[in-house]
Amino acid sequence: MRKLKIKNNEVAFYAMGGLGEIGKNMYCVQFQDEIIIIDCGVLFPEDELLGVDYVIQNYDYLVENKDKIKGIFITHGHEDHIGGLPFFLQKVNAPIYAGPFAMSLIRGKLEEKHLLKSAELHEINEFDTVHFKKLWVSFFRTTHSIPDTLGVAVHTPQGTIVQTGDFKFDLTPVGHLPGPNFQQMAKLGEEGVLLLTSDSTNAERPEFTKSERWVDIHIRRIFERIKGRIIFASFASNVYRLREASDAALKQGRKIAVFGRSMENAITAGQELGYLHIPEDALIDQNDINSYPPEKVMIMCTGSQGEPMAALSRIANGTHRQIAIQPGDTVVFSSNPIPGNTTSVNALINKLEEDGAEVIHGYVNNIHTSGHGGQVDEELMLRLMKPKFFAPVHGEYRMQKIHTKLAELTGVPMDHSFVLANGDVLALTKDTCRVADHIETASDVYIDGRDAGDTVGNPEIRERRMLSEEGVVTAIAVVDLKDYQIVAGPDIVSRGFVYMHESQELIKAANHEVFWAILNTFKNHQHVDRRAINRTIVSRLQKLLFEWTGRRPVIIPMVTILNADEEGQGSDLQRDVRHNARRTNSRPKHKAKNGSANNESDKSRPRPRRRSRPAAKKNAQPVATEK
Repeated sequence: MRKLKIKNNEVAFYAMGGLGEIGKNMYCVQFQDEIIIIDCGVLFPEDELLGVDYVIQNYDYLVENKDKIKGIFITHGHEDHIGGLPFFLQKVNAPIYAGPFAMSLIRGKLEEKHLLKSAELHEINEFDTVHFKKLWVSFFRTTHSIPDTLGVAVHTPQGTIVQTGDFKFDLTPVGHLPGPNFQQMAKLGEEGVLLLTSDSTNAERPEFTKSERWVDIHIRRIFERIKGRIIFASFASNVYRLREASDAALKQGRKIAVFGRSMENAITAGQELGYLHIPEDALIDQNDINSYPPEKVMIMCTGSQGEPMAALSRIANGTHRQIAIQPGDTVVFSSNPIPGNTTSVNALINKLEEDGAEVIHGYVNNIHTSGHGGQVDEELMLRLMKPKFFAPVHGEYRMQKIHTKLAELTGVPMDHSFVLANGDVLALTKDTCRVADHIETASDVYIDGRDAGDTVGNPEIRERRMLSEEGVVTAIAVVDLKDYQIVAGPDIVSRGFVYMHESQELIKAANHEVFWAILNTFKNHQHVDRRAINRTIVSRLQKLLFEWTGRRPVIIPMVTILNADEEGQGSDLQRDVRHNARRTNSRPKHKAKNGSANNESDKSRPRPRRRSRPAAKKNAQPVATEK
């Protein structure tokens, strides 16, 4: 079991994710044999992570120390804070503590993964406290772009460690919902905060983030001038924004149709918890949209980030079963592209415009505001908490760096601020703070599927990237190890490398290279098997293709072996049927015929006798075939 290199009286703070990045949030406070986990999120992959669905934390250290974990405390219900729970619970069944809205979303996630029955769930509010033998946890209300957002305070024998979660100071929330609880924050500050770990997302913006009510006003004004059908796209979890849109639509007498499973789940949860007030007769079935005049319909859907399978993308591409873009439609994007999605969002907007819709989007139309505080919000949090030590979290490195400068302006000495990376262990006492250790396993894990076991590593990602950039060349042949002859082929198939009909000269040269590679394997090896043949084909073909094109495609030899000797355990086809269970070397019984191995690349020398295929002419030259 991995143990931290800290003293017995020291409290450790470390992050398994969320430092140097925006997403994958998972922060831990550990004192002796007790661990408190705050959030368990995912990171959505960038474009270069081909085929990857989610990026999660490496849980190895926590799995090894699972008996010490007392609970997972959730600050709010966004995916980068709760999306990793189904994967983590497959390895560690720890108790979960969350506010009402986050808990509703968590239940839905766990039910999908068939984990709900075994999960231990505890719904909490801002005034609750949770006590363990050596640590205890309290909460304070903040505001964000989702209901029931909480900051978490972990009280330890050495002092209080505070994690703000995502926050901004929205003094005028929509729907008369509660604002941030300054009294709770100030009380923590007066009692003394040993370490503050705070949201750094908007540390580059020298502003006070605008209230959600400011967006509400502009959405109402925009809706008032729209005469046709409205398609409203937003984050499903931004219930405040959904409330603003639904209230504005209902005021105009519009019916509301909902598209997208996550949007349906969010609206159901919002209705149950009282954050949304949409009468049942105002919600219409998706198939009944065309029964109403366009000016009496609003469609709420997912896809504001250009996700290819989301409802809005399918509507724009004409692949949605119930709805298509019509002249006079207005599409409202009430969100800004998150990093990495700008290209796909712009492409979606262009497609919608081409289809005849008017598109309203972005800050320029005053229909979006961030859920994260700017520099003024961050300075206010620092003033309220008055921490002895400070560690910025939830942001890229430059954001963390700027946040430490803001902390210095509010009275935190620069040498009391720590810009940490995932896995760094901060060891604290009442008067000291130092980086004491690093957890090497705090790295990214790529999920390509639905479960924690569906992972791919860096080698697979590199291969996928190579395939996408360089293409693949397949060399196909059938060889007889009894007579050491090429029975069929070799044939070359290119996919994503060169267009075969326009590269006949190269394909012909590749065919000859594979032919002589197989021949020289017969001559130069005492033990001839498929592996030896494959290695020679790959080596020689890589060299040839790079000399001709300057590119290095992935080369896949597909060599079928006939008449292997007794040591060979049968033919290639037989081994393939047995799922490649065994591969053995075959010792050649005869020397290769017709010519020596010298000057092996000389294509003019005599070729070995080869068996002709039934439909082929005898002594035919190798030819390219396009499969």
